[in-house]
Amino acid sequence: MKRIIFIAVFAMAFLQGYAQHIDVDSLIGVLKSELKKESTYDLARLNRIGQLRSSLLLADSNSFDAQYDITSKIYEEYSSFKFDSAYVYVKKMIELAERYHRRDQLIESEIHLGYSLYFSGFYKEAFDVIGKIDTSGFTRNQWSDYLTMRARLNQSIADYDNDPFFSKGYYEQSDRDFKSAQVVSPYNEFEKKINLAFLPDSLRHSSLTPDYFFNLIIQQHLTPHRVAMVATHVSSAYKGKDRILFLTLAAIGDIRSSTKETLAIFLLAQELYHMNQTNDAYIFMQAAARNANFYGARNRAVQIESLLPLVAGKVIDEKQHQRDKLLIGFLIFFLVAVVLFFLLFIYRKQMLQIKASEALIKEKNSQLENVNTQLWESSKIKEELIGLFFKTCSSYIETLEKIRQHTLHSIKLKKYNEVNDLMKDIQINEEKESLYNMLDTVFLTMFPNFIASFNALLKTEDQIWPKSGETLNATLRIFALMRLGIHEHEAIAKILDYSVSTVYTYKTRIKSRALVPPNDFEQKIMEIKFIK
Repeated sequence: MKRIIFIAVFAMAFLQGYAQHIDVDSLIGVLKSELKKESTYDLARLNRIGQLRSSLLLADSNSFDAQYDITSKIYEEYSSFKFDSAYVYVKKMIELAERYHRRDQLIESEIHLGYSLYFSGFYKEAFDVIGKIDTSGFTRNQWSDYLTMRARLNQSIADYDNDPFFSKGYYEQSDRDFKSAQVVSPYNEFEKKINLAFLPDSLRHSSLTPDYFFNLIIQQHLTPHRVAMVATHVSSAYKGKDRILFLTLAAIGDIRSSTKETLAIFLLAQELYHMNQTNDAYIFMQAAARNANFYGARNRAVQIESLLPLVAGKVIDEKQHQRDKLLIGFLIFFLVAVVLFFLLFIYRKQMLQIKASEALIKEKNSQLENVNTQLWESSKIKEELIGLFFKTCSSYIETLEKIRQHTLHSIKLKKYNEVNDLMKDIQINEEKESLYNMLDTVFLTMFPNFIASFNALLKTEDQIWPKSGETLNATLRIFALMRLGIHEHEAIAKILDYSVSTVYTYKTRIKSRALVPPNDFEQKIMEIKFIK
């Protein structure tokens, strides 16, 4: 179950991050991040090995199947992790198979031994092992494993010799063995699709891009180790950034599967070195060296040791070049700084004058903006009040006209009692209250936050709020008229039908209870915002 979850997480991480658009630099960033977590993956493998070794101690010593099964699992854990331990356990597998006369398991173990020797660079010993295997009566799977093992061994020797004359025979034998293995065990659908990457450009369909094969690999829900193997294989079909793409994917898979017998990160470092990405090449070459030493891959260690000094030397050269550029840049900067210092010193006074002028201009602009705001606000208030004035006057003129007509008509008919009744029906106080309500409504439309802002200037116990059904009360109306710009006590008294002393008393009482100084209270009232 843990393995299934791990594979799913691995696949999802790539599908979400790279399935649509694959960026090589981002993928290299993932690889660097995984390198920092390498010890965590190694610890997980060591824990699995520890559990298997404990199980082997408890296994029935008379049961071949129990002992062989656990021993083979321990070998599988060590096979790509550490050569010495893998060698010990594959020899135990051979010993068990010989003791119990199990031919199939013996062949399987001997092929595993050949692989272990091949991984560690013991090519001659690997050839000796597979040369002694009795191939008579091989099953199809055994033939396939045997031929694949021999093909890879011949190919590796050819790569190691790296000589046109001596490598040729090994390459030819490797090619024959790979073809024979394919006949014995034909490729499955996934392998057939992967091998399309090796078609010549003239035969390759335009849709078979590196992105296609990248997504094909990560969408198969393979184990990280299998991803690394397939990606390394596909990388040999490409060059440059496309090759780096697959080698980076393979290196990530190797780290996540805690594989130390890995070719991918070495090939990646080599490719980056050839593309002058020296810093990354050095980081990955060091990781490849650690893996080779840990696993015990002598052939790989020799290759790395021959290339690592070149990479390190190039890194040093680049850093020295960067230091030289930095020194030259610093000298240029120093000279420019000296010139600028004198220029700044000469123009200092001019700059100060300019700043002073800018500050004055900003101040004047701010004042002008405030004046414009006040003018605009005053204009809008006047518009509202003039509209209210004409609406009210129009209403009263219409009412007076109706009364006049009705009165004239009653007098003409000598119905003096009706005239008297009509005059009694006119309620001056109600008309005043109606006028005040209309004024309140218009005012609160312009200053909807007036009541809250007004009370914010008073203590909680002294705050004045309209009763239910009221818009503004007497006190609020006095200060509302002040906010409209009417400050004279006589004018306020006439509008509200109060005495001047009453208006003065109201204002004085409120100012004395305010949270701000009395002299600042009216200014705070005038600062209550008009809302369009």
